[in-house]
Amino acid sequence: MTHGLTWDAAHAAVIVMILATFLLAGFVKGVIGLGLPTVAMGLLGLAMLPAQAAALLIVPSLVTNLWQLLAGGNFIGLFKRLWPMLAGIALGTVGGGGMLAAAIGGKAEIGLGVALVIYALIGLTAVRFSVAPRNEKWLSFPIGLVTGLITAATGVFVIPAVPYLQALNLEKEELIQGLGLSFTVSTVALAIALGSGGGIGGDLVGVSLLALVPALAGMFIGQWARMKLSAQLFRRCFFSGLLLLGLHLASRVLM
Repeated sequence: MTHGLTWDAAHAAVIVMILATFLLAGFVKGVIGLGLPTVAMGLLGLAMLPAQAAALLIVPSLVTNLWQLLAGGNFIGLFKRLWPMLAGIALGTVGGGGMLAAAIGGKAEIGLGVALVIYALIGLTAVRFSVAPRNEKWLSFPIGLVTGLITAATGVFVIPAVPYLQALNLEKEELIQGLGLSFTVSTVALAIALGSGGGIGGDLVGVSLLALVPALAGMFIGQWARMKLSAQLFRRCFFSGLLLLGLHLASRVLM
């Protein structure tokens, strides 16, 4: 494994691995509405440092999430409903920006994987959580803040924002758009955190731009596949995807 990759002399095999990773990550995101950073961070972490992998995520994650966000028709309504959570995400991510390069990042990633596995198993057994509208007022900001801190530590945006959004009982396409909104804010905040710490260099930005092509291609294919799914099958794919992502992250303790 090559840690501390020198980008001006990057081997062709590493570039191919990066492109293949983002093609797969984009496809997963297209099908279930999330997973690009989780898949990419997990696989890229085999070849480079977490902060480098997170820097490569910025362009593909931002563009694919904006695409996902703008594809729906309820942006204003969702923003008004979710803005406290979004504010918490931004504050937690930027405020905890130094954690990704610290030792806490690896431990947090394993904990995140375990949390995803538990949540996915609950979802696959048809246990449903629901957040009453009156509770959103006080829950949204702390949910966002914790999500931001976990993003700062792992580069992954999903916990607890995804279970929370799913518990709001949104329609399928509303849920996908809500995820896109949450992840867009997370990506921008992560870029600010990495940039302020000097973690985004010109070479990394160039490779991140290159990775956008397979990420978009994978997402387009995945979205086409999602439109063919029934609501019940989509739910199974959603939670099965979370389960696989969680197992992948949790298994890193054995590596």
